[in-house]
Amino acid sequence: MSVLIFAPHWGSAHLSREAFIARVLEAGFDGVEMSLPMDASERDAWTRAIADAGLHLIAQQWETVFHSDFAQHKQALADLLRNACAARPLFVNTHTGKDFYSYAQNAELLDLADEIAARTGVPIVHEIHRSRFSGHPMLLLPYLAQRPQLALNADLSHWCCACESLLEDQAHVLEQVYPHVRHIHARVGHSQGPQVNDFRAPEHAAALQQHLSWWDAIIHQQRASGKQQITLTPEFGPSPYTQTLPYTNQVVSDAWEQNVAMMQLLRARYQG
Repeated sequence: MSVLIFAPHWGSAHLSREAFIARVLEAGFDGVEMSLPMDASERDAWTRAIADAGLHLIAQQWETVFHSDFAQHKQALADLLRNACAARPLFVNTHTGKDFYSYAQNAELLDLADEIAARTGVPIVHEIHRSRFSGHPMLLLPYLAQRPQLALNADLSHWCCACESLLEDQAHVLEQVYPHVRHIHARVGHSQGPQVNDFRAPEHAAALQQHLSWWDAIIHQQRASGKQQITLTPEFGPSPYTQTLPYTNQVVSDAWEQNVAMMQLLRARYQG
């Protein structure tokens, strides 16, 4: 099974396309995970540049966060997913729905994503994320029960924050989630937030080991099932995900450096 590790574009939007891709290549990532421009010419310029660099692409959709009205949210989701699929990425990772929408409303959005994936031939996975339909384990489980083929991106750092724990008492819940995981966001969270300030610091050893145990379990299941490829994206983010000092707003760690260090850890752990 091949292991592909992707660089997040999140946190690097201030860089030019050329500078970002050069940074990704220099660090040794296998690809890029990013939200693509809605302008077709700009979208295509990005996809060409990524392909020309020999990199893979995972398209991302998170912008529906700006639409709380259900009708507007559904229309925005349709537009954004179609645009992402037009780039022909490996798959699309989407932030879907809202935690305050009804089950029926979120199910309607999942149906929409299924229709677009079927029509375009591009797989779509749904990210475990606060404020979305998957924002808490008990929100997600009813959908898994009704949708055995539902594909997820496991960003379990969000559940650490939502459940105010390292999910020590929810192993039985995670076992129901693992078979649905198609992608991993490799960020380390803690009981009070979705991102530790430096995952290598000794005070975060327990959080790191807990996250590694989840990723180990997911990858073990995927290898056992004969899956040919696993994808992971280290996704330590900029401020306010990265904590800052008071008054100066100076970040206490470098998110890009954290992502590169996590990539190196993942390669050593899973590519052997």
